[in-house]
Amino acid sequence: MPSFKIDLSSAVVFVATAPEPKMANKKTGERAIDRDTGAGLSTVGLLVSDEGEGNLYQVTVPETGYPEGLMPGMPVKVVGLKARDWENTFNGEKRHGISFRAVAITPAA
Repeated sequence: MPSFKIDLSSAVVFVATAPEPKMANKKTGERAIDRDTGAGLSTVGLLVSDEGEGNLYQVTVPETGYPEGLMPGMPVKVVGLKARDWENTFNGEKRHGISFRAVAITPAA
């Protein structure tokens, strides 16, 4: 499926929730892995404020793409943010949504 770049050049972005390991299988505890680099994936909650509107996004990022110590309230810059739509069937029920993925999250200067 195609992905779409998201321009955050005029946005203010804050960490809403600290990075947590993303699970490929919650029952077995298997961690999600980046297919290209082999790095473990994490999910970070980000509050994005732009043009008078604020939104909370759960963003997947490789564990090599963010520094230790990201904490709620920290202003950050997001590198390479993309959105992708998805659709799956879980327990016979169709679900769909939009997933967000970034190359890196760094503290704002």
